[in-house]
Amino acid sequence: VLGTVSCTLFLAVNGLYSASDDVIELTPTNFNKEVLQSESLWLVEFYAPWCGHCQRLTPEWKKAATALKGVVKVGAVDADKHQSLGGQYGVRGFPTIKIFGVNKNKAEDYQGGRTSEAIVDAALSALRSLVKDRLSGRSGGYSSGKQSRESGGGDKKDVIELTDDSFDKNVMNSDDVWMVEFYAPWCGHCKNLEPEWAAAATEVKEQTKGKVKLAAVDATVNQMLAGRYGIRGFPTIKIFQKGEDPVDYDGGRTRSDIIARALDLFSDNAPPPELLEIISEDVLKSTCDAHQLCIISVLPHILDTGASGRNSYLDVMLKMAEKYKKKMWGWLWTEAGAQSDLESSLGIGGFGYPAMAAVNARKMKFALLKGSFSEQGINEFLRELSVGRGSTAPVGGGAFPKINAVEPWDGKDGELPVEDDIDLSDVDLDDWDKDEL
Repeated sequence: VLGTVSCTLFLAVNGLYSASDDVIELTPTNFNKEVLQSESLWLVEFYAPWCGHCQRLTPEWKKAATALKGVVKVGAVDADKHQSLGGQYGVRGFPTIKIFGVNKNKAEDYQGGRTSEAIVDAALSALRSLVKDRLSGRSGGYSSGKQSRESGGGDKKDVIELTDDSFDKNVMNSDDVWMVEFYAPWCGHCKNLEPEWAAAATEVKEQTKGKVKLAAVDATVNQMLAGRYGIRGFPTIKIFQKGEDPVDYDGGRTRSDIIARALDLFSDNAPPPELLEIISEDVLKSTCDAHQLCIISVLPHILDTGASGRNSYLDVMLKMAEKYKKKMWGWLWTEAGAQSDLESSLGIGGFGYPAMAAVNARKMKFALLKGSFSEQGINEFLRELSVGRGSTAPVGGGAFPKINAVEPWDGKDGELPVEDDIDLSDVDLDDWDKDEL
């Protein structure tokens, strides 16, 4: 996935657009107002500054924006920087272009050519469809969400309606995290929040596999709940976690704000990432491709440490994986010499174990742990990476090398290989020529 976690391992590249361009820079702060609440048709590019395809698209995107100025809005989101926004719209690669037209809550993917002419043609075609829809009486632009909650609209399918009777069974006995909105049907702020809450509910359900749930309580009907939790104004949002007192949600009211808080709650309650041994190419690729960073440790040979020594190193890694689990990094390890080509590509090169490298597989760059392989040393290393400091280098050969298939460690001490006994019973040393000895 593109999750919601920021990775700043490598030096930031300046955005591809500036204030002098006709391309409008969009962020989680202005996206809702500029795009979703707009009556205009929008073409939005989700890009990453380091992406070569994005860099080649930039001059064409600027030309299209200038040509469409005053007719169609053309925007751009640095989805490497604003990953919550990219994740909200399922962005998995760069550049991704989406058209926000008649129904702003259901953006369409643009699959056309990457020239300014093709982009303009697609924009005008979408604009023509939007105008025809309006002419035929179908609503365009931003969905205000002012319909009543009782209307059963499909957009609210993932918001769980709770009552005095169902609340305790669903929420208080649940291992999941619940974000519950207490609303009043006549409340204007509640009506404004409704489409944001509904859209966030669907996205949060998908990204957390249902482990964080968004719900709603009509506090004018379910007055027992409203009284129990001291609801005095609308909407009031409370967060419920098993074994803890409910807390008020005091963040922003846009879907991106709600999603970001939900994902924070999810990562806080999620188990630490799994620590995997590199026993095949699939383990390495699937882990590093699925995470923005993969932390790879090369541990001493089992004969040098024994099981207890190795487990102490693995314990250190597990503690760091727990500490940095919000980053949603992948964690891997291998034994010295088992993957010698990988060691060489990461500048480890057969000595100085244990060693650690943080690898960005998307950019094929890595940083090496220079301090001690300890909780303090690794914490300092990872903290530096988190704030964008630390020297990096390209992975040798520009790609991961061939990975050897090896048997997983059995958790035991190593054993020296058994040497074959040499049978000397048939050798008569007295017959040897002493000159040859």
